[in-house]
Amino acid sequence: MFSWLVRTVSACWRPLSRYVPMSKDEDDVFLGGEDDPFLWCRDLEKHSCGEFSFAVVQANQVLEDHSQVDTGREGTFVGVYDGHGGPEASRFVRDHLFLHLIKLARENGTIDEEVLKNAFAATEDGFLSLVRRAFGITPSIASKGCCCLVGVIWKGTLYVANLGDSRAVLGHIVGRSNKIVAEQLTKDHNASIEEVRKELMSLHPDDSCIVVHVNGAWRVKGIIQVSRSIGDAYLKKPEFALGPAYPRFHLKEPLRRPVLRADPSVYSRNLQPGDRFLIFASDGLWELLSNQKAVEIVHNNPREGIARRLIVSALDEAARRQKLKYDDVKKYDKGARRSFHDDITVVVVFIDHEMLDGKLPVPELSVRGFIDTHGPSDFNILQEVDMKTNTLK
Repeated sequence: MFSWLVRTVSACWRPLSRYVPMSKDEDDVFLGGEDDPFLWCRDLEKHSCGEFSFAVVQANQVLEDHSQVDTGREGTFVGVYDGHGGPEASRFVRDHLFLHLIKLARENGTIDEEVLKNAFAATEDGFLSLVRRAFGITPSIASKGCCCLVGVIWKGTLYVANLGDSRAVLGHIVGRSNKIVAEQLTKDHNASIEEVRKELMSLHPDDSCIVVHVNGAWRVKGIIQVSRSIGDAYLKKPEFALGPAYPRFHLKEPLRRPVLRADPSVYSRNLQPGDRFLIFASDGLWELLSNQKAVEIVHNNPREGIARRLIVSALDEAARRQKLKYDDVKKYDKGARRSFHDDITVVVVFIDHEMLDGKLPVPELSVRGFIDTHGPSDFNILQEVDMKTNTLK
């Protein structure tokens, strides 16, 4: 069944329009970004209990953010995968984590925090197996890693899991007012946070260099800012140590124990009447917009194109910090744009509570951000059985 699922999904991908459409009706609101050659979006689509908006902008020479939204009659899955050192790990996570989750959920008949943790573990094991096979030919594969943020809505419950510093933020209405409040649902696993540094030092009391302040930032082993990830095998297993030929990743002393972790922080809650929407985004957004600013933008503007609006707001801020305008930034090619902003992925998921009973039809759709493909999703956990043939429908 699992291999059949992989073949079926892979065979059905179809291309999408890559860039933001240029034509706009006269009544449409100008959102910005229409002429940005590195901005991709799906302005509004349906999911299992509402609508979602999806946008990605590229800054690096090779896009390191990969992402997906899968929605079906039973639930909604959002994945934001922010790669570092290259796109290999984030691309692998995009291609495998959701499939592991569905396989484990079917075996257990449910989705819960444990199933989500096990899907992360299976994805980490799979990528480290890939590193093991490729290391002799391409040692640099050991330096590839990925922050990983996942959100799942299933049976009226929201599950969020993350490794690294991508972030999920909830927009929640307080009381009878129309005031929107930002609630961060994830913990940033980043050495810039004192709590994270203390955790690392407590886990490695015999390593005086577990966190080092380098080039204006705290870094694990003086190399990387995040403390949890998929991949980064050279910081997890001594057999993947990289020698002096890779000075950026070379450790002066042999690795005694893993210094990065791959167990996610997991959060769950029953969706509440005041919950209006969720913002899932890579850290490129949060470096430029505060949680509260982001939820206010979503709350005070139309749904259509709201993920794109968030990215444009972030790019406006990035340009302002350099005493420029966004139009100036658009003139730079990929790679050069990295001096202004990171790759940024944003998914805004609106929660329409009247749809939580699952009675309304929902498109079974899988969208992969920026690479312009979509196909049928197989987000069906409690599959129906045809009693006449005793086979899955």
